[in-house]
Amino acid sequence: MSLIFRLAGKRCTNQFLKHDKNCLMPFIRPVTLKAKAADVVKEEGHDERNMKLGRPQSPHLTIYSLQLTSLLSITHRFTGMALSGYAIALGLGAVVLPESIPCYIDNLECMELGETAIAALKFLLAFPLTYHFWNGIRHLLWDTGRFLSIREVYVTGYIMLSLALTSAIVLSLM
Repeated sequence: MSLIFRLAGKRCTNQFLKHDKNCLMPFIRPVTLKAKAADVVKEEGHDERNMKLGRPQSPHLTIYSLQLTSLLSITHRFTGMALSGYAIALGLGAVVLPESIPCYIDNLECMELGETAIAALKFLLAFPLTYHFWNGIRHLLWDTGRFLSIREVYVTGYIMLSLALTSAIVLSLM
């Protein structure tokens, strides 16, 4: 069927053009293309081009003042990496080390480091966990659409910091 329509269309078009060749001439414009050699462009880097144009170097982070929100975000990422490192180290230690964990705890107690040194070590282990935990709850509250104004973000940030420090101190003194 399509072949019949195609042939009929070609025949009608050819007859139309044979009778009146000047009807399409106003719509046809002759075009001549001239070949031209490409210009050789010197490859220059981003910095060289900006220096030539007199543009200043971007100041990046040096123009910004420290904000609580950015510091809390960066710290959240670092505590997450620390917790991952703890998990990997403890997992590899459980597989590779010849003794069990209570044996190594007994060895630590035999070193007689003192109460403050042991509490400081416990705090260093506990703080990433408590910080990441409380900041994760803060993010979950944000996911529900609460506490998203600038004032509330700062208030929840200070509350989260106080909860993280308090719970880390309590865990380290146990």
